[in-house]
Order: sequence, then C-alpha cells, then structure tokens
Amino acid sequence: MANLFSVKDKVIILTGGCGILGSCMAKHLGEEGAKVVILDRNVAGGTQLVDEIISNQGEAMFLVTDVLDKDILIQNKQAILEAYGRIDVLINLAGGNMAGATIPPDKTFFDLDVEAFRKVVDLNLFGTVLPTMVFSEVMVSQGKGSIINISSESALRPLTRVVGYGCAKAAISNFTQYMAGELAIKFGEGLRVNAIAPGFFLTEQNRALMTNPDGSPSDRCKTIIAHTPFRRLGEPEELLGSIQWLASDASAFVTGTVIPIDGGFDAFAI
Repeated sequence: MANLFSVKDKVIILTGGCGILGSCMAKHLGEEGAKVVILDRNVAGGTQLVDEIISNQGEAMFLVTDVLDKDILIQNKQAILEAYGRIDVLINLAGGNMAGATIPPDKTFFDLDVEAFRKVVDLNLFGTVLPTMVFSEVMVSQGKGSIINISSESALRPLTRVVGYGCAKAAISNFTQYMAGELAIKFGEGLRVNAIAPGFFLTEQNRALMTNPDGSPSDRCKTIIAHTPFRRLGEPEELLGSIQWLASDASAFVTGTVIPIDGGFDAFAI
C-alpha cells in the first residue's frame, strides 16, 4: 500500500521560507523527498537554506520574490514551471508584524499608527492572496493541489497588543474557508485549501515581546505559558506533522479547516 503521508517528488513552494518556522519546514520536506522551492527576499538566507537541503541529499531551489508584487510572483511561477513542470503545494508563510500596529500597555487604541496597521494587513493578507492567485492557477490546470495558509492564535481569539496582526490573521482564516469552497466547487475536489494556527513559538519576529534583553522569559511570555496546558512554548518541529499531513494525500477529504497547534491554549480558560 502506498504511503498516504508521502510528499516524495511533490513540488512544494514556501513563501517567506527563510524564517525560523519556514526553514524548519523546508529542511524537513526536503528530507522527505519533496522538491522544495523557497521564495523570500533574503538572498543570503535562501541560498544557505538551499545549500543545506542539497547537502542532505534533498532537492531545492531559491527565488527572490515580493509577495505583494504580482508581476514578480508570475516570474517566479514561470521559473518553477521551467524547472519542475508543476506545482503541488503552496505554503503561504510570508507575514509579520511591526511595532506601530501594536498597542503596548502604556498606549491606547487612539495611539495606533494607521499606516503601520495597513502595512501589516497588506503583508499578511495580500501577501497570501496574491501568491494564492498566481500559483493556484497552475493547480487548477492540473486538477490537483494543496494550499496551506498560516493563521494564528490571535485569529482564534483577540490577544492584547497585536491588534493589526490579529485582524490580518483573522482575515486569513476567513480567506482559507472561502477559497476552499471557491476552488472545490468551481474546479473540482482535487483543489484543497487549509490553514494551521500556530500557538506561541519563539521566532525572530516576536523575540522582543517574548524575551527580556538577557534572554529570560518576559512577563507576557510567562502569562502565555500560564494559559497553555502544556506549560511551554512550541518547538518549530511540532508543526511538521500537520504540514506534511495537509500537503499529502492523507488529507484528501480535508479542506476549509483551520487547525490550532498550540499546546491547548485555545481550549483552556482557567
């Protein structure tokens, strides 16, 4: 019997693939035999990541991109099709936050930087919508493909401070469910769209919020851990099983889901 969870020879794109979570996914998928395509603005990081995957007998390529520029994404698509002839999985990892779109304890909603808020929404929402628009067109022509978006714990319940990021990620959850119906109804059951909603993982983007200058947990981090039944932060490797499941045929009847991976945070109140 074929391995339902196999991603061998699948062409898998990771936008924003050079971050802590993305690079962990890319290396794992390369080890599992996928043809990994890393799209990012970080040339040095992308080149190094490809070298690591290839040195471990994997197959990978790096392309410079801008997830907010449709023309560049179309160029990326053409390069991928020239190299591999197909696109099987899109993982929309590109996203992030910025200080002006947050409300720290000593500020109020009225201090919010609207331009920063707009940039965060653009990056997280349109940085998922545009790659989906460009790369899913190939999947439609193939009659098969899996799109995996990255939502967030802040989409499931509003968290203090991160108002811009939370609003953008809530939109990602809605977009995921909308596109699941849109693609399946109009183009067939081979097209699937799902999302994961990671809980709290230490990344370069949230390090200043989660740790003190000496590296110890911040008060916010301690509060998060106190509200997480597992009583710890997640490790990047703990996302890999869900990613591989959604990328593989093991999830063939799964679409429109947003899967929390959070050590029980969303299930726990007091």
